[in-house]
Amino acid sequence: MIRWARSEDLPRLAEVERAADGLFEPLGIVFPPGTTMIEECDDPGRVIVAGDPPVGFALIGEVDGLTHLDQLAVRPECQGRGVGTLLLHAVCDAAAAVTTAVTLTTFRDVAWNAPWYARRGFAVLPPELWGPELAALVERERAMGIELAPRVVMRRDVRADPATEDARTGL
Repeated sequence: MIRWARSEDLPRLAEVERAADGLFEPLGIVFPPGTTMIEECDDPGRVIVAGDPPVGFALIGEVDGLTHLDQLAVRPECQGRGVGTLLLHAVCDAAAAVTTAVTLTTFRDVAWNAPWYARRGFAVLPPELWGPELAALVERERAMGIELAPRVVMRRDVRADPATEDARTGL
């Protein structure tokens, strides 16, 4: 079940994020200590969840007038079952109603990051095409210590096309 978050979901999502982040440790990527991205969010209208109780979530925002995927996290024991793909479809469907594209930042060489997004229609966006807010976001990530391995900005164009809509998200 894919749905918009409720206020009571938000506190439980930090554990989902921490568990998903733990998958990076064997690759030598350890995130800076502190609060998770979801703990900094107080607006359930920015979060799409999978499951009840949630086993995954997508945190979205707006950057340079486009929908920006701030975070996509799925519990490790639920990965490989299409949960992330369903969440990503829900993000793109929601974005298509209000803008023309979705952007994100991700690790270039991690199999479940840039290559995974590329298989789902995202392409690397070169720096000369970044807007000012996106460039500032990348700099903020670097300053926070998130650039622990090569990162890229990716973009996927989205369109609202009633002929291709289906019931995959249920939103």
